[in-house]
Amino acid sequence: MSLDHEDELVKHQSVSLDAFLGGKLVLAQPLRGFRAGLDSVILGAAVRPGSPLILDLGAGVGTAGLVALAHEPEAQGVLVERDADMAALAAANCARNGLAQRAAVMTLDLTDPKVRDAAGLRRDGFSTIIANPPYYDDARDLTPAPDRAGARQMPGASLGRWVSAALTHAAPRGEIIFIHQAAALPELLALLSGKLGAITVLPLSPRAGEAALRVLVRGIKGSRGPFTLLASRALHTETGRGFSPDFDAIFKGNDRLHW
Repeated sequence: MSLDHEDELVKHQSVSLDAFLGGKLVLAQPLRGFRAGLDSVILGAAVRPGSPLILDLGAGVGTAGLVALAHEPEAQGVLVERDADMAALAAANCARNGLAQRAAVMTLDLTDPKVRDAAGLRRDGFSTIIANPPYYDDARDLTPAPDRAGARQMPGASLGRWVSAALTHAAPRGEIIFIHQAAALPELLALLSGKLGAITVLPLSPRAGEAALRVLVRGIKGSRGPFTLLASRALHTETGRGFSPDFDAIFKGNDRLHW
């Protein structure tokens, strides 16, 4: 569902109201620029059941964090976003979906530890941390629209700062989950190696037999559990544009990701 809408919180820029989880969530997001999609929903659905306190790093309009809270009715969440307009939309989306009492939005640069400390973001405090970092190094011109650049490009070595932020704020035995392009897996594993245990990698491919384009990576702070590489899962059926049954249930809000 999409409905053109003008939101005073974002200086009257044009936004749409879009339905997620089969209409269980309705989120405002800009008509132009980066728009939340499948990655954000999958990330929010990947949180382990029963997690009480969730931190969404680089939350955008709040999609992944609010999906996680929709699956966990007792959980609390903090959504961190550096862009003030996107953070304003995230706050409005919390209110629109009746989640303002369970979710706080913080506008800050998550890659700066001094800024995080000054804002009072709790160290060692979150049972789950989820992150959907920008996918491309800014040295590569892969983002055609300037409005998308901040959400999909970042300076070289910044992924390490995202990992550092997640490690700093995860509670002992807390889980850290990243979704990223498959090509970034070696870098992610190098950054997490020796810092997290029980690391699990779930490759996501467009269709069965095709190369994975995305990976979910989860690790547990303080664990010494072994590394696990799961079989790739296909988002779509072999023909057509329909989703495979597992992902169709996730996108309709009828199930979460089991991994």
